[in-house]
Amino acid sequence: MPNRLLPRSLKILHTLGAVGTLGALAACLVLVMTAPREPLTAYAAVRVGIATIARFLLVPSLMLVLLSGLLSLAANTAYLDAGWAWVKALLGVTMFEGTLLSVAGSARRAAELAALAASGSPDPVALAEAVRTERGGLWLMIALSVANIVLGIWRPRFGGRRST
Repeated sequence: MPNRLLPRSLKILHTLGAVGTLGALAACLVLVMTAPREPLTAYAAVRVGIATIARFLLVPSLMLVLLSGLLSLAANTAYLDAGWAWVKALLGVTMFEGTLLSVAGSARRAAELAALAASGSPDPVALAEAVRTERGGLWLMIALSVANIVLGIWRPRFGGRRST
């Protein structure tokens, strides 16, 4: 019984992390798309909310997905020979890096720029660039999240053996 507890626990953690990750990405995207442009103080408050979701929900959830996935890979010898598991691991690492750079970093930068704009020192070009990078990163990370979920459910055989 104990030998089945670890893989199941890791699967639960992996699933919970995936729910948090995709939910945080979707919440950030909705806020980015619907943030009021006026007054600037309201826009700055929404930008702080987006950065807060990225910092306290998105990044920790993605870390949970990545760590539980890598631990599952190590704990289950069947996964070591499964191409889909290695593709998921590669996509997970890519998502983590992409989230830190294009989503969390851009959200933080946009929140700073929006606060400056609300205080009377706007830099609309820099703000627009940060928001564009963030929006593109959100869409890309959502696509990669969905791809990872599909791979985990479908589990296709990559490089399968040929029958002779």
